Amino acid sequence: MERDVMNYDVLIVGAGPAGLSAAIKIKQLAQQQGQEISVCVLEKASEVGAHIMSGAVIDPIALNELIPDWQEKGAPLKTAVQDDQFLILGKTKHWTIPHWLLPPLMKNHGNYIVSLGDVCRWLGEQAEALGVEIYAGFAAQSMLYDESGAVVGIITGDMGRDAQGEPTAQFTLGIEIRAAYTLIAEGVRGSLTRELETKFDLRKTASPQKYGLGFKEIWRVHAEQHQPGLVQHSLGWPLNADAGGGSFIYHYGEQLVSIGFVVHLDYTNPHLSPFEEFQRFKTHPAVKALLKEGKRLSYGARAISEGGLQSLPQLIFPGGALIGCSAGMVNVPRIKGSHNAMKSGMLAAEAVLNAIQSPNTAGERLLHAYPQALQDSWVWQDLDAVRNVKPWLSKLGSWGGMLMGGMEMWLRALHVRLPWTLQHQQADHTCTQPANTMPVISYPKPDGVYSFDRLTSISLSNIAHEANQPCHLQLLDNTVPIRINLATYDAPEQRYCPAGVYEIVQQASAPVLQINAQNCIHCKTCDIKDPTQNIVWVPPEGGSGPTYTGM
Repeated sequence: MERDVMNYDVLIVGAGPAGLSAAIKIKQLAQQQGQEISVCVLEKASEVGAHIMSGAVIDPIALNELIPDWQEKGAPLKTAVQDDQFLILGKTKHWTIPHWLLPPLMKNHGNYIVSLGDVCRWLGEQAEALGVEIYAGFAAQSMLYDESGAVVGIITGDMGRDAQGEPTAQFTLGIEIRAAYTLIAEGVRGSLTRELETKFDLRKTASPQKYGLGFKEIWRVHAEQHQPGLVQHSLGWPLNADAGGGSFIYHYGEQLVSIGFVVHLDYTNPHLSPFEEFQRFKTHPAVKALLKEGKRLSYGARAISEGGLQSLPQLIFPGGALIGCSAGMVNVPRIKGSHNAMKSGMLAAEAVLNAIQSPNTAGERLLHAYPQALQDSWVWQDLDAVRNVKPWLSKLGSWGGMLMGGMEMWLRALHVRLPWTLQHQQADHTCTQPANTMPVISYPKPDGVYSFDRLTSISLSNIAHEANQPCHLQLLDNTVPIRINLATYDAPEQRYCPAGVYEIVQQASAPVLQINAQNCIHCKTCDIKDPTQNIVWVPPEGGSGPTYTGM
């Protein structure tokens, strides 16, 4: 069968903050110059925003630049931060760090508590009003290259194949979408990004990328407990000093609270379960008081890039660039990345338009202007100021890392930049130690009031997944899960997965790994944390996965 082909000037893979900002900026610049530039945005979720999950307290600096009249246009930034608290948790007590001790960059004055999914839906509307074509429900399965090896677009995934990969009566062959330039904005640990990093050796000068696993629930709480505009972060319990992470609680909307927890994925103990740590966090007396008689509305989880500047890959390749979280733009101590992702998309858009208007005479399609513009922007300053915080956390643990990182951030506030940049020493999956060398962790059973199990939780994620399709969680070696992961690490995939995808079951008196792909919420943790790197996440059929609302 011959594939259908669609042609555009610019193709953007991913309708998140970076991708949509890039699309809007291209169209804005083209209109200002009286040009017609065709832009296509491809989104694997069933609709724009359906796979977006973030805390989120957003710094509006990039939005102010992109759409200065966003308030008049009804952007869903309604709850300004009114109060900012940072807590240290013990098992039953908590202590508030005084405001004057916090480095200025960790304060949230001028920021907004939002649903990032709703922000992306609104950005999608702005993009379409400018003439951008957005196609949701189509997964980009692989890159498309010309005879010289340069990127010329993508191929979307086939639809209607059965679990064995054979065409069904509903089979539709994936199409080619070709473009002069392709911007990859697929988010953390994307499959296309990994393909490009391998083909063009984009990580040859970068430290290993570091990751966290972030959880989020939305609760509706009693009016007397609700403090619109309150932002709380915490360190400490329930994690011990060997595992890094912390919590967030944001009050916004109509008695809504975003409550979440992040676990750094460089933890060593394979018995640790990030999901159970999050559930246990909610049983702290201070948190229980907030949630008492409240109602849990939504649940989700996703990986977060935490490596910072040291882990940025080369951002450009022949025919395109990596933007947003595909590259890794999160400021870890600020717990923010959307503003940087948006600005990276805007800068890439400027480089793309310049390249289209003034093509290289040698035929080279490298967007050299983009990485240079990023280094000259406030994005680089934002990430450079905190570049050593994550390495300190990895090296010294939560408390020592917080102390050293805090000192550096205070020095930066005083316009003192220390001359060293610490490198990340190892990828997160290599940090996992054999199970018999680490203490077993016993987690309490969920009470069904404050804490819950995985299956009950993902029922709030609105997962859509056609059961009769090829498994998108691929094993490079089918023997590794039992021969190595179970034998050496006690099958940690059962615990690091936040959705109950992986189970060790008995078949004919022998253990086997059962993959419940229909539970997957596309967090990518298995692709990151599997100690043998035997699990590879690839996109399922377009439209599959969670349909988050208000996340």
